Amino acid sequence: MPALPAVLLPPTNPTATAEILAATQNWLERAVIGLNLCPFAKSVHVKKQIRYAVTAARTADELLGELEHELQLLADTEPEALDTTLLIHPAVLGDFLDFHFFLAEADALIRNLGFDGVFQIASLHPQYEFAGSDPDDIDNYSNRAPYPTLHLLREASIDRAVAAFPDAADIFERNIETLQKLGHAGWRRLWLDESGQD
Repeated sequence: MPALPAVLLPPTNPTATAEILAATQNWLERAVIGLNLCPFAKSVHVKKQIRYAVTAARTADELLGELEHELQLLADTEPEALDTTLLIHPAVLGDFLDFHFFLAEADALIRNLGFDGVFQIASLHPQYEFAGSDPDDIDNYSNRAPYPTLHLLREASIDRAVAAFPDAADIFERNIETLQKLGHAGWRRLWLDESGQD
């Protein structure tokens, strides 16, 4: 099989790409790790086993091509070198409903590639809404990344993490409690720098 390029549709603006990466990494460090929304995230972050892939895809079909590339890259790479990937797609599926419906296509791609039971996708979006919630509910913020993002996870890594974390089933409920205590004002404070500026 020929080597795959780093990203099929690389963004053409290096400055914008750097800002997207910085915002995503800042969100991971301050919210996901800082609030312990995912107790498994700190380890792969510290070990530098997370790939941040920013794509310039502008259509769902282009994004499916990027997703196939990233899944194959994960399959071809040892977990010690690359455990998980954040496929960030700022130019497509900015509407959450479109993003939500795309997830069925993403899951179908995983099955078609023979990766069912090997990989799964967690969905992250700046407009993320849990079913039955109101758009402004603080609960939604556990999945609100700065940009639309497909989080590619190894099933084996999830199984190991859950085995090492006896209360894994309680993560969702604990996150809701954490966010409700924080509130919208507390969430906004997470993004202030030391001078109090955004």
